[in-house]
Amino acid sequence: MFCGVFIMNYLTTKQAAEKWNISLRRVQVLCEQGRIKGAVRLGWAWAIPKDAEKPADLRMKKIKIEE
Repeated sequence: MFCGVFIMNYLTTKQAAEKWNISLRRVQVLCEQGRIKGAVRLGWAWAIPKDAEKPADLRMKKIKIEE
């Protein structure tokens, strides 16, 4: 019974990738970096809370060009 309740409140990395429109690998990297609040490692898989928000993409910086 507990397992069913647990699964209902979490997403897999694949489900999160589809929800956020990013790659599966990117979601895995965000989990490994601790950037998804509440994500938990279960063996080789990640469990991501359903209400978790997509973290901001910090890989790119905006450059302001002044003229």
